[in-house]
Amino acid sequence: MQIFFWSSGVTVALFFAIWAIVPLLFGWLSLMLPIRWFQPELPLWRARRWEQNGRFYERVFRIKSWKHLLPDGGALFKHHGYKKRNLTDYSEENLRRFLVESARGELMHWFAISPFWVFGLFAPGYVVWIMLAYALAVNLPCILAQRYNRPRVYALLKRLYPNS
Repeated sequence: MQIFFWSSGVTVALFFAIWAIVPLLFGWLSLMLPIRWFQPELPLWRARRWEQNGRFYERVFRIKSWKHLLPDGGALFKHHGYKKRNLTDYSEENLRRFLVESARGELMHWFAISPFWVFGLFAPGYVVWIMLAYALAVNLPCILAQRYNRPRVYALLKRLYPNS
């Protein structure tokens, strides 16, 4: 329900500001959460049977053909960020870090969808649906990429370091 009635210019500028600031804020906040929350064995981050260790995403979404186009937000936070685009270090420590950062990235993108409803305070109700569609279009590909990569890297970790 629209509560604030500002000019179109101010409202559009606010929308851009919200979509620019809120994901960065959630990214920063996710870096403050303890690493133990992102362990790959936890139920939230484990691959589901229906995901078939990532093959579901290959078959249904053809993820291999477009995931390289996604931005890598890990580079935004210089001292705490972790670039996930190319896995070049196959040490046990780095593979575990990848799994943690992949889960952290997934959580951040789920949170980044959440502010879509705020736009209803500043615009007619139909705008909320447009903002939800935008939030899903921007964040779901990143979530799918994390869900696709994590079981594959986890399997690699178990293959290279069976006692880990």
